Amino acid sequence: MTYVKPPELATSLVDTGAIKVHMSTRDTLVRAFMGGALLTLAAAFAVKMTVDTGLPVVGAVLFPIGFVLLYLLGYDLLTGMFVLGPLAWVARRPGVTARAVLRNWGLVFSGNFLGALMVAVLVSVFVTFGFDTTIDDAANPFAAYGQKLAAIGHERTLGYEAHGAGGWGAVFVRGMLCNWMVSTAVVGALLAKDVLGKVVVMWLPIMLFFAMGFEHSVVNMFLFPVGLMLGADFTWVDYALWNEIPTVLGNLVGGLLLTGAAIYLTHYKAAPERTDAGREDAADVTRDAVDLRVSASPTPGA
Repeated sequence: MTYVKPPELATSLVDTGAIKVHMSTRDTLVRAFMGGALLTLAAAFAVKMTVDTGLPVVGAVLFPIGFVLLYLLGYDLLTGMFVLGPLAWVARRPGVTARAVLRNWGLVFSGNFLGALMVAVLVSVFVTFGFDTTIDDAANPFAAYGQKLAAIGHERTLGYEAHGAGGWGAVFVRGMLCNWMVSTAVVGALLAKDVLGKVVVMWLPIMLFFAMGFEHSVVNMFLFPVGLMLGADFTWVDYALWNEIPTVLGNLVGGLLLTGAAIYLTHYKAAPERTDAGREDAADVTRDAVDLRVSASPTPGA
C-alpha cells in the first residue's frame, strides 16, 4: 500500500525528528541553506507570476513547487523543525534534549536566513540590472515586479504597525495558521510512499497558506530584505519587530499545538480503548436516544 496509516505515521515523525536533531552542524546548515533558497526562489517566482497575470491565485497554485523540491531533496525549514524536534523530545528519544532541539532550531534558522538572503540579493541584481537602474525607472522591464516586492514589505510591516498591538497579534495569528498548513504538508508527505502521492499531499496545504496570505518566517526572510534592497520605505527594525518576531512565534505555536500535539496525543500516545462493558453502555445510551427521537417524531402525514 502507498498509504501510511496515522499510527505508523506518528512513529515516522518521531524517528525523523530524532535524526534531524542529531545531524551534524555542517549538514544541518547546508540543508537549511538550500531549503531557504529553494522556498524563497519559489516565492519570487509566485510573485512574478501574480504580477504578470494579474491573478494572485496563479501565484498560489505555483508556489508549492519550491516546497515540493526542497522536501524531496531532503532539505529543511524552521517551520518543519518546530514540529519534528519537539516530537522526538517528548517521545524521549535517546540524546534528544531540550538543548539539542534549541540548537537545531538556531542552526536551521541561520541556514534558512542565509539561503533566503542570497536569493534576495540575486533577485535584486536581476531586477535592477546590477543596481544600474531602479524600480521607479519606466524603462526598466521589471519595474512592476520590483514595485510589488517593495509594496509587500511595506504593507506587512508598517501596515501592521498602524494597528499597534492588534497588528502584532494579527501577524502572530497568521503565523499560527501558516504553520498549521505547512507542518501539515510535512506530515502529509509521510502519508504516501510514492513521489506523486507525496507531491499531491504537500501541494494542497502549501497552496492554501500562500493564497490566504498567511505569514511564513522563511518566506519573509526573502520578501523583506529584497524589498529593502529595492528601496522600500521601512527599516530592518520594522521588519524584525512587526513581522519576523511575531511570525516566528506564531509559526512555533501553530506547528506545536495544531499539528504536533494533535498527532502525538491521538496517534503516538493514544488513550486506551474502552472496555467491552463501556461499549455496551454506550450502545444502550445510543439505542435509548434513538427510541426517544422516534417516539417524539410526528407520524407520517401528520
